[in-house]
Amino acid sequence: MALPLMDAMAPAKAVAAEAVAQASGGAVGTGNKPPVRMAALFFPNGVYEQNWVPQQEGSDYQLPFSLEPLGDLKRDLLVLSNLDKKFSHQGDGHYAKTANFLTGLEVHKTVGKEISAGGISMDQLAAQKLAGLTPLPSMELGIDPVISGIDSNVGYTRLYGSNISWRSATNPAAKEINPRLAYQRLFASQGTGNVHDQRRRDDDQSLLDMALEDAKQLRKSLGRDDQFKLDEYLDSIRAVEKRIEFFAKPDPRTWKPSQKPGQVALPGAELPDNHLEHVRLMLDLIVLGFQTDSTRISSFMFANCVSGRNFTGLIDGVKGGHHEFSHHEGKKEKYEPYSKINRWHVEQFAYMIAKMRSIKEGEGTLLDNSMILFGSSMSDGNRHDPSNLPILLAGRGGGTIDTGRHLRSGKNTPLCNLYLTMLSRMGVPMERFGDSTGELKLS
Repeated sequence: MALPLMDAMAPAKAVAAEAVAQASGGAVGTGNKPPVRMAALFFPNGVYEQNWVPQQEGSDYQLPFSLEPLGDLKRDLLVLSNLDKKFSHQGDGHYAKTANFLTGLEVHKTVGKEISAGGISMDQLAAQKLAGLTPLPSMELGIDPVISGIDSNVGYTRLYGSNISWRSATNPAAKEINPRLAYQRLFASQGTGNVHDQRRRDDDQSLLDMALEDAKQLRKSLGRDDQFKLDEYLDSIRAVEKRIEFFAKPDPRTWKPSQKPGQVALPGAELPDNHLEHVRLMLDLIVLGFQTDSTRISSFMFANCVSGRNFTGLIDGVKGGHHEFSHHEGKKEKYEPYSKINRWHVEQFAYMIAKMRSIKEGEGTLLDNSMILFGSSMSDGNRHDPSNLPILLAGRGGGTIDTGRHLRSGKNTPLCNLYLTMLSRMGVPMERFGDSTGELKLS
């Protein structure tokens, strides 16, 4: 079955593993050296900059109010400022800035017929280049479902606000919002290798063949929105197919994780009622995916763009919706709860990286061998400004990143310079990515 990813897939696993290992100098986990992992965490609606950007540069800086939850983790991360996306200075307030968060390219204005986020996102580029090294090339997670309607106020499809990961300019990578289904996507096909596991994999493959053939015929008769819904389903089918293929062949990895999938508890079947619990379950799954080497690349959306999630009862002193407070107009009664919502998101980021720092791996920790990007697609939510983006980067990328600093770049430095640097540390060196002008110096 001809699918967008098939032409880009690596050939034989062993050949691909060897080629990538040579190109990356061991960054993908050769010998006893753990591999480098990468995650991109997105939160919507920007930040109140006065409570986000440190005044001091270098290692001797003070954490502003919204970043205070990172106090015990300062030495493990970088605060990055003056990063920009030049192609986000056009279009509407939110959608044209969210869809290109990881592509850095121009988003085509449309109500849904000819969508384009400009190109492949940096996480999916890495996933395609490293395909075959883990059971799941990448894992895309979120909290809000994909919305495919039209925002008539600005003339954009809401699909743009529901996706940050793109397999190609026109094909968003389906995100999973159910923790149980995300767990199954990670671990369901990782059996013990006995005859029963093999029989189950053979049965799964037969079902996949039938499902994909039927879906191929059905897609031709569907409208645009229904095609996207079907594509989401097919993405989950492909994920199972890749796991079956992975375990049907010799494991190309020489480095082996200490944590086994069978040691992971299965989440409940229903979506959690509590927003905090839902978020932390998804972050836990990313950590488990990295710890068990089930995947090395992931993305997570705390919410779709223009999120009006009500934080009443979740944050002390906050009564109202996120998007409403982001349009603070400089009023204290709005920017204070807005800053507290920013701080809440930072607390969840701190929860994740603290957990990764507690997991020993090789001579360091899981966090030492990772790069966790955390940020939003605009700086000040009131202005919808895409310059001086709020970006944090945790982890040392396998010992190649000097953390513990506020790194202020030159004004309007492309965010894609950071992506180019991260791709290089993932063993995917590129001359250019998006609107990059060169790598961002992190060491």
